[in-house]
Amino acid sequence: MIDYSSAVREGAKAYLTRQYKVIAIYFAVVFVILALMAYYDYVVIFTPLAFLTGGFFSGLSGFIGMQIATRANVRTTNAARKSLNKGLRIAFSSGTVMGMVVVGLVLLHISIWYIVLNWYYGNFEVAERMVFITASLLTLEMGASSIALFARVGGGIFTKAADIGADLVGKIEHNVPEDDPRNPAVIADNVGDNVGDVAGMGADLYESYAGSLIATLALAIAAGLGIDGTVVPLGIAGAGVLASIVGVYLVRTGDRLSQAALLRALRKGVYGSAALVAVASYFIVRYALGAEHIGIFYCILVGLATGMVIGASTEYFTSHHYRPAKRVAEASRTGPATVVLSGISVGMLSTAVPVVTIGTAIMLSFIFSGGMANPQLGLYGIGVAAVGMLSTLGITLATDAYGPVADNAGGIAEATSQPPIVRKRTDAFDAIGNTTAATGKGFAIGSAALTTLALIAAYKEELSVVAAKFGRELVMDLSLMNPKIMVGLIIGGGIPFVFCALTNNSVAKAAHSIVMEVRRQFKSKLILKGKKKPDYERCVRIATKSAQKQMILPSLLAIVMPLAVGFLLGVEAVIGLLTGALVSGFALAVFMANAGGVWDNAKKWIEAGNLGGKGSDSHKASVVGDTIGDPFKDTSGPSLNILIKLMSMVSLVFAGFILLNSLV
Repeated sequence: MIDYSSAVREGAKAYLTRQYKVIAIYFAVVFVILALMAYYDYVVIFTPLAFLTGGFFSGLSGFIGMQIATRANVRTTNAARKSLNKGLRIAFSSGTVMGMVVVGLVLLHISIWYIVLNWYYGNFEVAERMVFITASLLTLEMGASSIALFARVGGGIFTKAADIGADLVGKIEHNVPEDDPRNPAVIADNVGDNVGDVAGMGADLYESYAGSLIATLALAIAAGLGIDGTVVPLGIAGAGVLASIVGVYLVRTGDRLSQAALLRALRKGVYGSAALVAVASYFIVRYALGAEHIGIFYCILVGLATGMVIGASTEYFTSHHYRPAKRVAEASRTGPATVVLSGISVGMLSTAVPVVTIGTAIMLSFIFSGGMANPQLGLYGIGVAAVGMLSTLGITLATDAYGPVADNAGGIAEATSQPPIVRKRTDAFDAIGNTTAATGKGFAIGSAALTTLALIAAYKEELSVVAAKFGRELVMDLSLMNPKIMVGLIIGGGIPFVFCALTNNSVAKAAHSIVMEVRRQFKSKLILKGKKKPDYERCVRIATKSAQKQMILPSLLAIVMPLAVGFLLGVEAVIGLLTGALVSGFALAVFMANAGGVWDNAKKWIEAGNLGGKGSDSHKASVVGDTIGDPFKDTSGPSLNILIKLMSMVSLVFAGFILLNSLV
């Protein structure tokens, strides 16, 4: 067990080392560009350094989480030999490390920068000082988003290429059990769980959490709330950390192998943390803003409720405890085609609740915060709702990050021939992990919609600041009758589809290489009979090389498009672009995450002994659906929320340059 786990850990470490070397080139180039912009006074002097530190801390959060996950997997397997509860505690504790690392590093990072910038700009009036501070912090978020996108896309390509290669050749062509040590891609598959679903997810949610806080800080200044307005989001975040710590200790279960029992155990922690944040937020708002702004407290409640509703909706549409996943599984009786159609239908239908919920949250937050009388306050209220939604990220991320650990633990149990009860217990963890992972993606996607709206508002404010700085008159027509706005909307609406096409195609290309390699090795009868050890390292190297090559083009899309549209059509078109990408990207992300989740859990339900169990025709049909869903839920879907935020951040940072140098 230790040897197998060590191989996974070394493979994950080697992948991240190579990935960070590639990303370092991108950061060096952008650093030089930002330094030149700072020299010509387009951005504040701290912008280039903030960009680097944002990327560093985002990558660090993913790296620490991966280091813990690749050590916890074997400990979870060992604990599962004793009881279900002990296995759950180990896996969940490792996820808790990831959750606390992310929120801790975000708050530490922002606090350090705030202290430094507040000292440097100490001679300025408070309002002007905060403009300089938030301008630097926004660039910090651009660095974090850049790392997150590369990590999500690259890690997603790696993990799904390895997973598809292992499943298609092993399960379908040779009827080899999942995680069987005879499969040459089995180590690469387990490595992929860590680099994509742990390191990539850590960087992703780091930038989501940081983005919601920083956007709200910027809007607090625009709303005229000054320092008091910035205290609220940071205070909520601090309360959320303490509440999450309490929630962690509420997660307990017995030895019942039911998804319902495990879900109840995790829900106790999440809901308990949310209740504590709600109580603490009331006193934070009263202390910072006074009774006249008590509506901000209601915005926080709206954010918390939005997260709970999206989480419950995701759970319903993806968990095999409910009807949708069972309906997809039953479609396997008539073959792969009906499984695919059924899963797509469930994924599309699942967008209804999040879309209505986010729309309701935006309107309620705007109204409660006083947006009808003062639109700037309304936008601040929307930002605060996003912070409220992510305030319990410490425990929400813990319930998400433990899934890959449980998946790895099952792989170790299978590969090292542990007693059958161990695999049953780890499979129970894995099934619930698929649901909690989908829920975590729902939180990230939902918060991205609120945060991006706040960032678009911050972009408009930034244009006003830049125009005043350079003595330019800013006149913008933001009506839909403006052709620039309409063209921007259309282009922005299409970008998420192009992005998903590129990422899905990248997975297909990388998976093709893995499939051919696994087939080549399976030609050896000695490997199939278990008398010869497969060349695991070759599959890891192929997946690593393919992921690094294929991740570049999709990732650059988020950087190039806002700049190109801005230069050619002007800043009004950029606002249309960001709005269009938000609208289509949000719905597409929910669809992909939930469709992938329901296909995966439908397969798990069949593997639990339903409809013929493992090896049956129904099972083979469900594997096809799961194979299609893998890049949906773990590559393209979760990357979309980073895409729309990174586009907003790039637009913000380059706002001055585009305003003064566009062709129109």
